[in-house]
Amino acid sequence: MNIGIFLMPSHPPERSLYDATQWDLEMIQYADELGYSEAWIGEHFTSPWEPIPAPDLLIAQAITMTKQIKLAPGAHLLPYHHPVELAHRVAYLDHLSQGRLMLGIGAGGLPSDHQTFGVVGENRKMMVEAMEIMLKLWNEKEPFQFEGKYWNANKIEGDEYLSYHIYPYQQPHPPISVTGLSPNSETLITAGEKGFIPMSLGANIDYISGHWKSVEKGAEKTGKKPNRADWRITRDVFVADTDEEALEGSLGSMMGRQHREYWIPLFTKLGAVSVFKHEENVDDSEVSTEYVAKHNWFVGSPETVANRIANLYERVGGFGGLLVTGYDYSENPDVWKKSMRLLKEEVMPRVEHKISKQN
Repeated sequence: MNIGIFLMPSHPPERSLYDATQWDLEMIQYADELGYSEAWIGEHFTSPWEPIPAPDLLIAQAITMTKQIKLAPGAHLLPYHHPVELAHRVAYLDHLSQGRLMLGIGAGGLPSDHQTFGVVGENRKMMVEAMEIMLKLWNEKEPFQFEGKYWNANKIEGDEYLSYHIYPYQQPHPPISVTGLSPNSETLITAGEKGFIPMSLGANIDYISGHWKSVEKGAEKTGKKPNRADWRITRDVFVADTDEEALEGSLGSMMGRQHREYWIPLFTKLGAVSVFKHEENVDDSEVSTEYVAKHNWFVGSPETVANRIANLYERVGGFGGLLVTGYDYSENPDVWKKSMRLLKEEVMPRVEHKISKQN
């Protein structure tokens, strides 16, 4: 099983954009040194707790600071970009990374982003059309005209002076991932249909187990055979020498604050707090930061966390990549870096042993 980091990126609202970015870059660089396989950086526009609107700019800096880790916007929200412009930016960044780029795409989940860009109710359809245009630009060599519902695009005839000429470094394009959060995720059906990498967000294991069914449902439409080894699942993880230390370092620090002040209140307001429940019959009023820490976070000693990861693997039927959600521990970086190191050096060997016994 590969491990990577998933940066929303989450930062407290008082953190400056410069300082927030420096912490994200420090985390990516440390993950690279530890041998983590990939880092995904989110894109948001109207959330002070998730303040990075341009993950590709952060990735461009991270490329020069790292050696082997793969880097990815996770995800570019396609309704908010003209697909011709984004196809060029992604292809260019792929060249800068010399093939270390992956591409996450999404429809955008924040209602405030929908309203700001004026795409309320249209975002999923826009994502599909935008991706169709980007793939045509990368895959088709002949000129074409595309007249869509949301965008028009032309691949020009060109001559020896002016032509469409920027294609990705990786052919035909970087690996593409689609994220899913809700049950019966439509975006993960799209992932299966297109053969994209599926990525599951959220904490409810029943939801996540159903995500693979969505992938298979989409794959059936096009005759593809999805591979569980491609499936990424994000989790909140904090490892320390003992369970007690880990609980203090997570619940008593930035992980706890982020859930208490932002994540749980936001999902409660959106009527989606069920993503935090470990069982469907739990009442909404019971979902608190302490509840989430107990039931959903992978927090504890290396043995405790290894058992939680192995249990998740068994419950969902297997997956290939664990992505650890990153939090802003810039005021106490040593405890977070220790957690990252213990996960790589102490937890994952235990996980591999436990999984091999399952199989």
